[in-house]
Amino acid sequence: MSFYDDIYRLAAAIPLGKVATYGQLAAMAGRPRASRIVGTAMLHAPKGLPCHRVIYRDGTLCCDQAFGGKAIQRQMLEAEGITFREDGRVDLEAHLWDGL
Repeated sequence: MSFYDDIYRLAAAIPLGKVATYGQLAAMAGRPRASRIVGTAMLHAPKGLPCHRVIYRDGTLCCDQAFGGKAIQRQMLEAEGITFREDGRVDLEAHLWDGL
């Protein structure tokens, strides 16, 4: 199984109402310093994978190239019950996936 396959398996397991960080998925796949590779994997992910649930470690959303922009990603997350702090970041205390 490739690293990308591991990342896709993990991303598919992120439950509704939860998010994971690029670094978190990299660490869970055994390559804790490969968060940028996780980002690349998300750009090439199979259709239907909940890539919108993968965010930066500080709770900020992805780059503007993905999902049609940050506003679209935010709408997708809010539709799943994800809440945001006043500064626009995801409330990680409430929504960070524990990987279980």
